[in-house]
Amino acid sequence: MTDENVKYQIGANIAAYRKRLGLTQAGLAEKLNYSDKAVSKWERGDSIPDVLTLMQLAELFEVGVNDLLVDPEQLPANPGALEKAMTQVSEKTLKRKANKNVILALSTTLVWFVALFAFVIMSSIPVLEPYSCLLFIYAIPANAIVLLSLRSAWHDFRWNKALISAIVWGGLLSIYVTVLALLHYNFWKVFLLGIPGQIAVFLWFRLFRKGQEDKTNG
Repeated sequence: MTDENVKYQIGANIAAYRKRLGLTQAGLAEKLNYSDKAVSKWERGDSIPDVLTLMQLAELFEVGVNDLLVDPEQLPANPGALEKAMTQVSEKTLKRKANKNVILALSTTLVWFVALFAFVIMSSIPVLEPYSCLLFIYAIPANAIVLLSLRSAWHDFRWNKALISAIVWGGLLSIYVTVLALLHYNFWKVFLLGIPGQIAVFLWFRLFRKGQEDKTNG
């Protein structure tokens, strides 16, 4: 099977499974954090998704990755070399994904454990006890920073928009509660800074998605 045939078959399968779920190209693109133009090019056979995206598609369609690669009616009784290879890739990808999820969960647990430990210490000191609850507010942006760093290191940017937004608003909330606790001043105007901050996050990821689309189109 030539490369063009593989692209065409993958595209035809994506289109068929998408329609089976009753999704439009835009609806599928939204679930994958891609543009509808990228999905359109996949289905036309002009380009193909990467392995991780194929895994996402297979999970969404509730099929195996192999079902996206070849026509199920043309598969031999015994798995061929292509099917075996993709099965191995799928297993390795799932294992890496599971390991990453464990690391993310452990990192989150560690951040909140440190916050809880510091809370126990501060709450035992009379002069610091009134401010001990602030630590749990500080843990929100701190946890988002840790998760953002790990996902960026793994080149997994799917949740980065939400994480950066959590850093922005969590940081502003931390400033607000700190000023309120120390100075007893309702510094609510600090949240106004989040508006241009959120707009900047939106525009940045729109630009990033456009670059990702151009890369896919290329």
